[in-house]
Amino acid sequence: MKTNDQITSFNNPILSGFYPDPSICRVDEEYYLVTSSFTYFPGIPIFRSRDLVNWEQLGHVLDRESQLNLDNLRQSEGIFAPTIRYHNGVFYVICTNVGKGGNFIVTAENPSGPWSEPFWLQDAPGIDPSLFFDDDGKAYVTGTSEAPEGGQYYGDNEIWLRELELKSMALVGPRYGLWKGALKNAVWPEGPHLYRINGTYYLMIAEGGTDYHHSVTIARSERLTGPYYGNPGNPILTHRHLGRSYPIANTGHADLVETQSGEWWMAALASRPYGGYYRNLGRETFLVPVVWEDGWPIVSPGTGRIEFQYGKPALPGGDKNTSPERDDFDGLELGFIWNMLRTPRERFWSLSERPGYLRLRLRAARITEQSNPSFIGRRQQHMAFSAAAKMEFIPAGEGETAGIALLQNNNYNLRMERTLSGGKNIVQLICCFDGNETIIARKEFEGRHLYLKVSALGQDYSFYCGADENALQALSENVDGRLLSTDVAGGFVGAYIGMYASSNGRASTNHADFDWFEYKGLTAC
Repeated sequence: MKTNDQITSFNNPILSGFYPDPSICRVDEEYYLVTSSFTYFPGIPIFRSRDLVNWEQLGHVLDRESQLNLDNLRQSEGIFAPTIRYHNGVFYVICTNVGKGGNFIVTAENPSGPWSEPFWLQDAPGIDPSLFFDDDGKAYVTGTSEAPEGGQYYGDNEIWLRELELKSMALVGPRYGLWKGALKNAVWPEGPHLYRINGTYYLMIAEGGTDYHHSVTIARSERLTGPYYGNPGNPILTHRHLGRSYPIANTGHADLVETQSGEWWMAALASRPYGGYYRNLGRETFLVPVVWEDGWPIVSPGTGRIEFQYGKPALPGGDKNTSPERDDFDGLELGFIWNMLRTPRERFWSLSERPGYLRLRLRAARITEQSNPSFIGRRQQHMAFSAAAKMEFIPAGEGETAGIALLQNNNYNLRMERTLSGGKNIVQLICCFDGNETIIARKEFEGRHLYLKVSALGQDYSFYCGADENALQALSENVDGRLLSTDVAGGFVGAYIGMYASSNGRASTNHADFDWFEYKGLTAC
């Protein structure tokens, strides 16, 4: 078997599943990367790597209620487009909480945390702020907002710049409009990152919206405040000309990094549609080589598009970091792979009340509401996968439920649950489509121990249950999974799968215990 140092190529994406808007920075010989998290808590997953290919999650930047208010937000609001930078011994992350306060900065001396409370930026309109530290030590914020004349059409944005006073974490001095994008009447110029390379300032942005027409464009200037002139080769990265059947779509929102060996690489988001133009996995993180010609970056030289495989960076081999397929819930804290919906204002879960089990308390909150239900889930990361859990749960009253949920948002989800209905203990599969719920299948079930399993081959999702892990029976097979795509449900997030419990509006003291949860990526699709 080859060691990581002997492997000469890598496969994209480097972070599969819902990891959009990547931002990356290097500190000596280590690399750090963050992505958007929207209304999932904890927020902003942070990763470390030594080779740009194999990434270890260190935790989350926003892991305390005081840092992250997501109450009652829609699934695609919340944390947008973080940027991570390092300066004079301090890590900085700047981003937007859409719907709950706007733009802010948090800091840490150790990227594993703890991170500070937010420093909220006043007079910082719009979204997608980024930090830039110039050679003289001064700090600047770039951001995205509506054009100063008020916007002449939908998506008429401008990239702006203001100085940041680090001691007070306040914007100071005049605001400069830098660029409105490469295309005439460009829509949604956003996600700016500013660099100084060989004495020249480069402003790289996303453009065209984060769907099919997404792209990366770049401009440069001899002066920080401009004027900025666009690259005649713009866009430097897009797949919009390749058609909707191309296996990698909506490429954009990128960040550049130079390695200690002098190579340049780009981290960018893109999606892998399957079963048609459907993107259940959301926007993922890809890695692309970059070279410089005539003072401009050439992305993926020779092809101009993101490839599924490249030669590895000229860096020491990193350890391949993979999460265990099965979580037996033997620890005192949840693993970094798990998230909740919105900010948990009460402790609805426990790993200590019954050691070796994850206990979820039944609460009135429903998974179909813009609330914080008793749900703990993880990203779907493969087109083909199986997910299973062993659950102990006896409904004590009508409507009490617990089971497995596959979630795009509160209006689009699939739930395999045990419940009490008409005095009967049943297992049922419910499809919530555009907020309307339909029972697809149900069967009676007695006993305390219930095994639940979901398997997916492309857009065909099949559901199994039973009292014997090795003799599960089909509840429903080949259910259309396209409702778990943003192309049906709308928004910006990818599909999640996990465990949940609810008393559906009633008071309850009941709970559900999960002995383990297992997720396996399959190669059949």
